Amino acid sequence: MNKLLNKSLKSFTIYALIVLATSVPAYYYLVDSIWLRELDEHNEIVADRTENELNQLELTETELNQSIVLWNKIQPGTNLEKITLEKSRKDSTYTVLRKNRYVAHDDIDRFRGLSRVIKIYGENYLLTVETNVEETEETAIAIAILTFLFFLILVVGFLILNRRLSVKLWQPFRNTLTELKTFNLNSQSNISFEKSNILEFEELNAALNKLIKHTVSVYKSQKEFTENASHELQTPLAIIKNKLDILLQKEALTDRQYQIIEDINKALTRVSRIIY
Repeated sequence: MNKLLNKSLKSFTIYALIVLATSVPAYYYLVDSIWLRELDEHNEIVADRTENELNQLELTETELNQSIVLWNKIQPGTNLEKITLEKSRKDSTYTVLRKNRYVAHDDIDRFRGLSRVIKIYGENYLLTVETNVEETEETAIAIAILTFLFFLILVVGFLILNRRLSVKLWQPFRNTLTELKTFNLNSQSNISFEKSNILEFEELNAALNKLIKHTVSVYKSQKEFTENASHELQTPLAIIKNKLDILLQKEALTDRQYQIIEDINKALTRVSRIIY
């Protein structure tokens, strides 16, 4: 048979496992959204700095075009080209999956991009800035492992607390159970339960005290009634038994009458056993 606290511990453990398991994807999407927002801020800073620094340089148109070509070659993840669009065009952010040409592995990486129209020397240029997004799958795996470790710590803590609580918390109940096991109705002694600071156990003890007092009172009444009835019936039964014995000794009885008297004697004997 299982203990009560063990049943509640099982339910708590299953509930904690479900909550922690569902928290892993929540952590994943939360970290991913925070990371993308930080990358958007980073790309915006790069775009602002590029526009400001290029405008501060005193370059001819030819030097500017050469600088832009050089910029696009040596600056990874950015592209700057002259366009005829209006400066009022809104910025656009996007996410793209492709192979990173600056690394040796063939895995597909994710990039967060920003497309913005900037003005250099009064001309409109389209600036594209792309930043590699860190592998969120690795982050999710790390979160899952960490969550599992915390779950193990939680379960071990539950087990330790369960053992301590089962000893301390249920001690008043065990004391009450011990008193009930030693109670004897024939002794008609009252039970004194220990005081407890737990409401449920106090209510249980009060209900048991009330029940025991009522039981002892009913038992006394029944015992007194039985003793009085036994005392009152002893004399009539003795007289009836004596008369039957006299009848058996002095009267000539038929077999049928004798059998009836024997049946009466047997019934009187059973009643006498109950009374005496």
